[in-house]
Amino acid sequence: MSELILGLENIVLGLINIYIWVIIIAALISWVNPDPRNQLVVILRRLSDPAYQLVRRYIPTVFNGIDLAPLLIVISLQVLMLFIQVGIQKLVF
Repeated sequence: MSELILGLENIVLGLINIYIWVIIIAALISWVNPDPRNQLVVILRRLSDPAYQLVRRYIPTVFNGIDLAPLLIVISLQVLMLFIQVGIQKLVF
């Protein structure tokens, strides 16, 4: 049973890690003003915009022209990963 839980933990943590990279890449691409019809840009915006909107709804994220929403999202996801790891360790061991 513990192998199943650890396997699911690895899958969830892997998906969160992939989403962190999506947020980072979308933030980096936004600096260069890409072509909005590019398929990669469309995919990255569709994946990252819901998280940006959620954060921006509750917290003002633009300070001196710099949007801190990606930073807040990445930090939040890292904290979530930590809570998942600690919770699973307490559950399994």
